[in-house]
Amino acid sequence: MKRALYFMLGVIVASVITSTVVAAEHAAIKLVSDTTKLIKKKIKAEDAVIKANPARLYELVDEIVLPHFDFKYMSGIVLGKNWRKANKDQKQRFTKQFRSLLVRTYSKALQDNVDQAIEILPLRGKPDGKDLTVRTEVEQQAGFPIPIDYKMHFKNDEWKVYDIVIDSISLVINYRSSFNKEIKTSPNGIDGLIARLEKRNSKPINEEESTQ
Repeated sequence: MKRALYFMLGVIVASVITSTVVAAEHAAIKLVSDTTKLIKKKIKAEDAVIKANPARLYELVDEIVLPHFDFKYMSGIVLGKNWRKANKDQKQRFTKQFRSLLVRTYSKALQDNVDQAIEILPLRGKPDGKDLTVRTEVEQQAGFPIPIDYKMHFKNDEWKVYDIVIDSISLVINYRSSFNKEIKTSPNGIDGLIARLEKRNSKPINEEESTQ
């Protein structure tokens, strides 16, 4: 499960980095396409800086990719009933650490997934709706492409990603299962989970640790 989740996150990052086909210019598709081009351009331009200071990847992912994610909404889905039980401070601290977790995981996975190409497919959902899915396929050197779907909703006049589904596996559902199990078994409940995430997120970029 741990290795599968890391691979899955690595593929997510690859799908954000390189795009070879741009579909019809729906605003949600344009967002995916523009973000793809920008992060790729920045990484190439700062290759020497990143090699000297790997933490620069954190900054690029945080600045360019993750602002297009609805982390408050994702946090609510990930924690489910535990989100509803949490107080305001716990919600804020969890959302901050959940975001940091993805920044770090993305940055780490970037090192291994910079050359994969992605094809953007037709939208799933009503083009004039407020909730839809941008479908993509990541090409593989051997074997069939890996389907990656970005679930997005229109909120505060912009499109935001709230889940990513890789080969029928939901990122949010994977974390939901893991996090809620930990909250249930931890003597400190949600505070115990937040503390573990804080500890993990404070480690150096090159220090591996499972997200599970």
